[in-house]
Amino acid sequence: MNHELMNIGKFLIAVGAVIIVIGGLLMLSERISWLGRLPGDIVIKKRDYTFYFPIATSIVLSLLLTLIFWLISRK
Repeated sequence: MNHELMNIGKFLIAVGAVIIVIGGLLMLSERISWLGRLPGDIVIKKRDYTFYFPIATSIVLSLLLTLIFWLISRK
């Protein structure tokens, strides 16, 4: 089998796994109420304006995705 096709197949499997994980997190979002409210997430509330930047949540999700892709790419 062509190596390019194998690489594309691995990539599609990884993308599918990420979509499954994200879907699972969305389904369990009520039980994981801390996700998006971690210390380090920036929330600025004014009278008619709210600014929300989930920096700590982004870092945690980035680390999880990095771990998933690393586990998939090992040979």
